[in-house]
Parts: sequence; C-alpha cells; structure tokens
Amino acid sequence: MIVDLFIPCFIDQFYPDVAMNMIKVLERVGCGVNYNHEQTCCGQPAFNAGYWDHCREVGEKFVKEFQNDRYIVSPSASCPGFVKHNYDEMFANSVLHNQFRQVQKNMFEFSDFLVNVLKITDLGARLDGTAVFHDSCSGLREYGIHREPRVLLSKVRGLELREMKDSDVCCGFGGQFSVRHESVAVGMAEQKLKNAEETGAEYIISTDMSCLMHLQGFIAKQQKPVKIMHLADVLASGWE
Repeated sequence: MIVDLFIPCFIDQFYPDVAMNMIKVLERVGCGVNYNHEQTCCGQPAFNAGYWDHCREVGEKFVKEFQNDRYIVSPSASCPGFVKHNYDEMFANSVLHNQFRQVQKNMFEFSDFLVNVLKITDLGARLDGTAVFHDSCSGLREYGIHREPRVLLSKVRGLELREMKDSDVCCGFGGQFSVRHESVAVGMAEQKLKNAEETGAEYIISTDMSCLMHLQGFIAKQQKPVKIMHLADVLASGWE
C-alpha cells in the first residue's frame, strides 16, 4: 500500500522529526509513502480567523494536490478534522464537490489509520517510564479519536499509561486563543501540567503537536522535568 502524507504547517516548520518518525512507523508496517512537496496548508488558520475567501483559495490548492484514491495520513487530528467537517461549508455544490468529498473520505489521522484501517496495534516500540495521554480538543471532539492512541500506547513495552484528571479538557492552546488570551491559556496549561504531575507521569503524550508545543513552553518556563512526546515519537522508540 502506498499512502500520501499531509504534514501540518507547524510540524513541517518546528517538529520535522515527528513527521519522519511517522514515516518510519508507516514503512515498518509495510506502507510506501508519497510526499507532495508542493503541499502547504489545509486552510484552517485562515478559516478560524474569519478569512473564508483566503481559506477557500488555500483549500482548493489542497484538494487539487490529493487527486487520487490513496489514503492521506497526517500526524495530527486537527487538520484532518478540519478537512472532514469544514470543507463542506466551502465546497459543497461547487465545481470541486466530488473532489473534496474524495479527499474527506481518504484523509486519516495517524492513530486512526493504524488501528482502524491497517488493524495494527503493536509496533514493537519500547519506552521505559510512566505517561499520561492528553486528548486534544480537535482529536476528541472534531475528529473523534479516544481509544485508538491508548490502544497503541498500551502495547509499548516498558511504558505505564496512567489516566490523569480531566484528560479531555483543553490545554489552553486553541490556535489564536493562546495569543489573544495569554493569561487564560497559561492558567489552563498550568492546570493540565498539575493534573499530569499528580499521576507521577514522566511524559505527556498526544496526537497533536500544537497542544504539546503550548505545554512545552509552560514546562520550560517553570523548569519542570516532565517531557512531551508525540505519539509517532513514542511508536518509533526502542526498536530492536
């Protein structure tokens, strides 16, 4: 099977190792990968800021770049969730109607693709320590994943996964929210970290680097020992 990759803007710019680790995992389970170097953005930042015309322009480019019948896999729930649920408002009954429906059908978040498409849960990974999983708002409420990353983490050798209080509560990032409402966003990150620390966790793991980026900023400022890890980084760890 050959799959197309969609790498979100912030992962491409700030956390390319996450994308590379997702590729390693996909290749380990027998997938070939195709990366279109012309890809840019799905349009979500413009949409959320109210610039729908600009979002539509970016979205048209996105749709045209994935015109085939291959799965599209992304190391984030945010972008696939946006494409699946908000492209209707831009392209329904347009000349791109059939094309965007095809993209919506083919697009998957990484853990969803592994567990529900490939039916694979054990990647042979190893990570010694204790961890909590943070459910991103976009992953849980928009895209709809909860079980999938936990199933994958339960198979990681040496890792004890604990549930923290309010794992489904926002970390405070929320895109522009963390910039426009900095004090509130910082308070939410503080509470999230407190909940993680109460479990004795050494790692906070998530499917979305946007949340982890926000938490990492607070952790670094407070000089806390807790580490953040994307699910792909965990699944690519400790291979023999």
